[in-house]
Amino acid sequence: MLETALGDDARLRCAWCEALDFPEYRRYHDEEWGFAVGDETRLFEKLCLEGFQAGLSWRTILAKRPAFRAAFAGFDPVRVAAFDEVDVQRLLRDAGIVRHRGKIEATIGNARALQAMHAGGERLADLVWAHAETGEPSEAEPVVRAESPASKQLSKALKARGWRFVGPTTVYAFLQSMGVVNDHAPGCHARAEAERLRRRFLESRS
Repeated sequence: MLETALGDDARLRCAWCEALDFPEYRRYHDEEWGFAVGDETRLFEKLCLEGFQAGLSWRTILAKRPAFRAAFAGFDPVRVAAFDEVDVQRLLRDAGIVRHRGKIEATIGNARALQAMHAGGERLADLVWAHAETGEPSEAEPVVRAESPASKQLSKALKARGWRFVGPTTVYAFLQSMGVVNDHAPGCHARAEAERLRRRFLESRS
């Protein structure tokens, strides 16, 4: 069940962001997690970072995010798509990031897959937000999910376009963080605002 925790500032938040003594978690929760995003670069970055998280904690990736951004040219998909083996070797020597050859090569490949989508007139935002849930989020018995029908469908669609490290669980975490799914716990101070922004974003696209 989705739970809340009371912070030392007397605000209720999703319990996960209060569980560790890591201020960046709270800031990430309050300012980013679950708020609608339609920017191609931000979507690309987050999807790649979720892939790097596989087998690790989000705290690890969040702490390394500035280094990831520096190493991957701000996750500009055009620049990352042009990376070659010299860049792969550079990244494998970069102690600031997760030095996993498969994930590094997948990020470069994903940038090329995104470029192919753009060349074909398709935007990542359109593909992602086509998988948004349109009904009112239930507060009756909210449960923690690792994946959903939408994340399975989007995972399959991304893989068909050449993306890697985009399994249903990774994609579900991505949908949560980008506000496509509102999984702020009932009672969390950010839940209502996240839902308002999600619905406004969906209406702007209709």
